[in-house]
Amino acid sequence: MQPVSRAKTGRIRIGISGWRYPPWRGIFYPKGLPQKDELAYASRQFSTIEINGTFYSLQRPERFASWYAATPEDFVFAVKGGRFITHMKRLRNVEAPLANFFASGVLRLKEKLGPILWQFPPNFAFDEPLFDDFLALLPRDTAAAARLARQHDQRVAGRSWIGRGPPGCEIRHAVEIRHQSFMTPRFIALLRRHGVALVFADTVEFPYCEDVTADFLYLRLHGSEELYVSGYSAAALSRWARRIASWAAGRMPKDAVLVGPKPAATGTPRDVYVYFDNDAKVRAPFDAIALATRLKLR
Repeated sequence: MQPVSRAKTGRIRIGISGWRYPPWRGIFYPKGLPQKDELAYASRQFSTIEINGTFYSLQRPERFASWYAATPEDFVFAVKGGRFITHMKRLRNVEAPLANFFASGVLRLKEKLGPILWQFPPNFAFDEPLFDDFLALLPRDTAAAARLARQHDQRVAGRSWIGRGPPGCEIRHAVEIRHQSFMTPRFIALLRRHGVALVFADTVEFPYCEDVTADFLYLRLHGSEELYVSGYSAAALSRWARRIASWAAGRMPKDAVLVGPKPAATGTPRDVYVYFDNDAKVRAPFDAIALATRLKLR
């Protein structure tokens, strides 16, 4: 398992997006490893993993509990927010769906609950008042999430879990956008006002910038040449390692791609979460291992 970096920097966690991929079996996963043991195996290679299933549908509390039990003590999950909220409701009238999401068992991850990722579709344009209202709804700690979860509707009746988790545990949020209209200083200012991280999403298909908007960073490496397919060369991984080390130490790369004004340098360490999503050709786990090795996290 990768330890986390602590001295004079924030914590750096490097992992993968999802873990259940049939093509990985016998290549990343040992031949003959039962499918039920794949999370246990992967969570001992990486210090964090994104949960993808929560994006597609509401999960059940017992599933979150099983994920918690399968993973090591010093492990963190990122959780993808539901596409029902971001893609179908498109942030309108989402109070009940948001309550259902948190009532579905998310808090059963307890201290292993890391950032929550809100991913938006390519045809979703920036609407400042709409985004402002949505970001204001997001709970910032487990107590607030539990209060919100109690407002769930019948969709999760009989299958909800509203326990608070660890008292006072912070909940972080990150936003991944895929429409050019978000490349405006107004959006960067909005995220900073709410303390929500802008996802640095590496792909040729979506707009990209490196404005730091929260006290942590969230990177998704989708494949720099072909979405979900391309691997990363040794040179590319070394470049990412240098940038991540700089961000974690509270600095900024000299060639950072910025949309908003450059923030004042504080030198305050930042936590950094990195997820490889180039899973189609089994590149993600090996690229994640290679990057962690360059950062001396293995």
